[in-house]
Amino acid sequence: MPSPSPRMTLLTASGVCALIVLDTNIVAVTLPSIARDLGAGFADIEWVVSAYMLAFAALLLPAGSLADRFGRKKMLLTGLALFILASVGCGAAPNILLLDIARAVKGVGAALLLTSALATIGHVFHDETERAKAWAFWGACMGVAMTAAPTVGGLIAELAGWRWIFYLNLPVGLALMGLVVRNIGESRNEQSARLDPWGSLFFSASLLSLIWGLIEANRIGWDSPLTFARLFGGAVLLGLFVLAERLQSRPMIDLQLFRHPRFIGALLGMFAYAGCAQVMMTLLPFYLQNGLGFSAIDSGLGMLPFAITMLLCPRLGPGLSRHLSPAAMMALGLTLVSVGNLLCAWATSIGGYRAFALAMAVTGAGAGLLNGDTQKNIMACVPRERTGMASGMSTTMRFSAIMLAVGVYGALLASHTLNALDQSLQSAAPDWLDQAQYMASRVVAGDMSAALHLLDDSARATVQPLAQQAFVTGFGWVLWVAGCVGLFAALLVGTLMRKPIPTLQMKVA
Repeated sequence: MPSPSPRMTLLTASGVCALIVLDTNIVAVTLPSIARDLGAGFADIEWVVSAYMLAFAALLLPAGSLADRFGRKKMLLTGLALFILASVGCGAAPNILLLDIARAVKGVGAALLLTSALATIGHVFHDETERAKAWAFWGACMGVAMTAAPTVGGLIAELAGWRWIFYLNLPVGLALMGLVVRNIGESRNEQSARLDPWGSLFFSASLLSLIWGLIEANRIGWDSPLTFARLFGGAVLLGLFVLAERLQSRPMIDLQLFRHPRFIGALLGMFAYAGCAQVMMTLLPFYLQNGLGFSAIDSGLGMLPFAITMLLCPRLGPGLSRHLSPAAMMALGLTLVSVGNLLCAWATSIGGYRAFALAMAVTGAGAGLLNGDTQKNIMACVPRERTGMASGMSTTMRFSAIMLAVGVYGALLASHTLNALDQSLQSAAPDWLDQAQYMASRVVAGDMSAALHLLDDSARATVQPLAQQAFVTGFGWVLWVAGCVGLFAALLVGTLMRKPIPTLQMKVA
């Protein structure tokens, strides 16, 4: 049987990654619709995102080892089957709990898919020039998927209902399975790491404990002993994960990589990109719908300035990279993201869509420069035979950052919205102060009618604009924080990545 064409291999692997990116981002504009349909508060809606991201991020490291050990093609087909079945379960879910469970199963399939696809690209394209072209094409595919996701999600939510964003994965996934069978050759690393159940368990439990603490703190309070126990437990479990990896003769993560500033800088660049830019694909539609009153389809279209600049700016990357070092490119991208987020915060204070659209375009431009560069810089720091490990580490950083950012930003949004609403109600409608927490949770989730359903008509006329303005105030705080964090990350990453790429000797069993 003839070997698959490298071009078709790249196209198929990029298509698999694009499906994951499309599915991840298409959900964002439909979250308020899901909240209204299933009667969910903001913490419940956070779990729709976080259950998927948690399973995804927690299993990326063992998935990379599985791909290296048992074969990337086998893992692609297994992941697609799981992803398709879980998508059908998401679409049929009768309540928020079953939706969250199906989303978690879907995250397992996505982890198998993404690490295997990225490792396949890294294995097939090992010449430096060809690899750079391959990653540029991969980045363009991701940009197209991110560009299309908000509009497609809005259209589906308005015309067919939110459940169809999941059902449509069935025909698309089956088509991709056929392409994988035809165009992907089997590859593996015979010297791959042994499976590491203790390391996987500690890492997964750490992420679960941290995100559980962040999300549920909005319900039970930040001063609750249970909140402290969850956050502290997450930190302890993360330490146990590091200890477990140090004791392995051939671990999922070779910890000697973290002795090299260039590698640390590349990973932090991925973390900052995802936590300050990519997460905005989930958060910004909330502002468009809850703050500016857009419908699902209008918010999808309203995300186009962000998505289009994110799609177009990677084309500037090759030209800029001839004049700028990788460190300078990463710092430039993170600076653009940060400036865009700060401008978005300013735009929320003046109101209206035009200024917000221009600010989103700046954030998208920075994200576009970073999208391919982050992956490329991490993969450049490891030998070819460990591409599965490298892809697992890079994508773990990406989706762990998104998940933790959703938790942190969600906590900021919920607390500042509640504080602003409390202050407004004290002067304008003190009789309804005892309902402030419930109203804030529903308003942030996008369900204004549920937030106000206990109020009489005159009270609604008074409270609705106050609740909407409280949300805008809280969202502005989130954007300010994201902008400042991004600026700090730009300085740190730019400094660390000036160091040379290390020559590494991987641990062997």
